[in-house]
Order: sequence, then structure tokens, then C-alpha cells
Amino acid sequence: MTVTSAKPDLSTLAHQYAEDGFVLVKGLLSKEEAAYYRQRSHDLLAQLNSNEDATWKSAMGLSDGATRLQHLHDAQFYDAEFSKLVIDPRFTDVAAAVMGVDNVQLHHTKLFVKPPENGSPFPLHQDYPFFPHKYHRMGAAIFHFDDAPVEKGCVRVIPGSHKDGPREHEAEGSYHLIDPPFEAATPQPAEAGDVLFFTYLTVHGSGVNTSDEARTTWLIQYRDPADPPTVKTHDHSLGQGMMLRGVDPTGRSAV
Repeated sequence: MTVTSAKPDLSTLAHQYAEDGFVLVKGLLSKEEAAYYRQRSHDLLAQLNSNEDATWKSAMGLSDGATRLQHLHDAQFYDAEFSKLVIDPRFTDVAAAVMGVDNVQLHHTKLFVKPPENGSPFPLHQDYPFFPHKYHRMGAAIFHFDDAPVEKGCVRVIPGSHKDGPREHEAEGSYHLIDPPFEAATPQPAEAGDVLFFTYLTVHGSGVNTSDEARTTWLIQYRDPADPPTVKTHDHSLGQGMMLRGVDPTGRSAV
């Protein structure tokens, strides 16, 4: 489902999200804002000399050769402009609407840059096994800071896959799905400024960036603060538990 308005109807988003497990919101950021954040993303990675390759071992089967992926956890702790974006009501109002809650809590963020020509793919997976929660009110938003056509390795999803609940993944350290095949997922090409929202039960992945331009995205993983984690994991992320919208009715500390 693609929403074509910068001010989408939240009830429509919530309905489509419940049906498909994802929704692509067009133009949540302006082209100028997206370009601004793209430049800040690349400047930040260069400033921190971040050459960490975040390629999954299981992604090797999706490419004929070696691939690379730059990433950075918690960009909002290095650049205040990302702190502004993580609490922007244009984002948090949609996050709350699709989860069907009033309160939105930060879990973690990741900045990704897929380099041109060999930007790493992600195999199909659910986010669930990385940080399982009791009621599954956990979601993600991928901000596109530049265009992400198919040739740039855009995100792919399997609509409705969230309705089957948690799936059995490969062994720890891989967490990818052998079935369904990668080709079964539907590409979600996006433009700069678009934001893709999806549940942590939605099967998704992305292809290789074979273009001559980088693909730049920022992932914000968020949750309902009233949904407790069932396993203590991923707790290295700075700021986990920060309220992005509303209040934490549980009063619990970050876990």
C-alpha cells in the first residue's frame, strides 16, 4: 500500500498497515529535507571514519561477489539534527496510528549507506527474533534520504506475512529465512523523502545496489512502551526507552 499525500489520513494508514503489514508514506519529508539529511548522513560517517561492514553472512548467496554496507547505530547521539527527526510529529503520529496506540517509545536507530555498484543485500527475515516482545507492538520506519529504485537494492516485503506470526529462522547469528525465496518478495521502490513503515513480523529484505549512486536510509525501530520484551537483547543501543510521543505508562527503565 502506498499513500501519496504528505498529510495522509491516519485511519487509512492504520487499516492498510493491519492488512498488509506495511505502508509506504510518500513525501513525509520534502525533497529538500531528504537531501539535507543525506548530506549530514554521509558527513557523519566520514567524520567518524565509519567503515564498518554490516553485511550479513547469509547475504552472500544474493550476490555474485563481495558487497559492502556502511552503518552507524544511534546517529541521534552524534548529530542533533537526527534527534529532531526522531521526535518529528510527522513520523511519530504515523507510528502511533499504525500501532493503534497513543505512546511511542524508541528502541534503536541505524543509519545505512549501500555503496554504489556493490551495496550489500539483506536476506528475507523478520525483525522479531532479534528483539521479541510479548504483544508484538514493535515497528520500524525506514526514511529514504535519496531515491531507492529497484537497481539500488530497495526494500522488498511480502504483503500480509505478519499475519502468520513469528517464523522459525536460521540459527543465531544469521536469522534469515530460507523460505519463501527472495524473488517472492515485492519491491518497494521509494523516492527521497518517502518513509516505509512495517511491523517487526513482516517478512522483508533488500537487494544489491548495482547502480552508480549510494542508497542512504535511516531506520528507526519503535514500540509501544506497554509491550514488554520477552528476552533482554539489543540493549546496547543508546537512548533505548526514550519517549518519542506521549508517556510511558509502565514507569519501567529501558531494557
